[in-house]
Amino acid sequence: MPRSVFIGEFEQLVLLMLLRLEDDGYALPLRQGMSKLAGRSVSRGALYRTLERLGSKGYVVWELEERVPGRGGHPRRRYAVTADGIGALRASRTALLELWDGLDKVLG
Repeated sequence: MPRSVFIGEFEQLVLLMLLRLEDDGYALPLRQGMSKLAGRSVSRGALYRTLERLGSKGYVVWELEERVPGRGGHPRRRYAVTADGIGALRASRTALLELWDGLDKVLG
């Protein structure tokens, strides 16, 4: 993963939450988790646009599950973070830690 790769804050939150959810990487638990753990209210549209963008970057994959009667017969997508997505998170974490380093006096 090249160091020049940078992902934005919201993309980082989505990827981190997906990692926390493990095999429960569906849109609803993702939105609920981001609200609970990050204090972020997330619209469905913003979440799906971000998941699509992360997918186009190769950071997220999804699989379509079989239709479920309780969902009106609609299938669900289960999302997962790829190895490249983990690499992007590591690169972002490293960059942010380097930027934070030495600023304790200024930031308190």
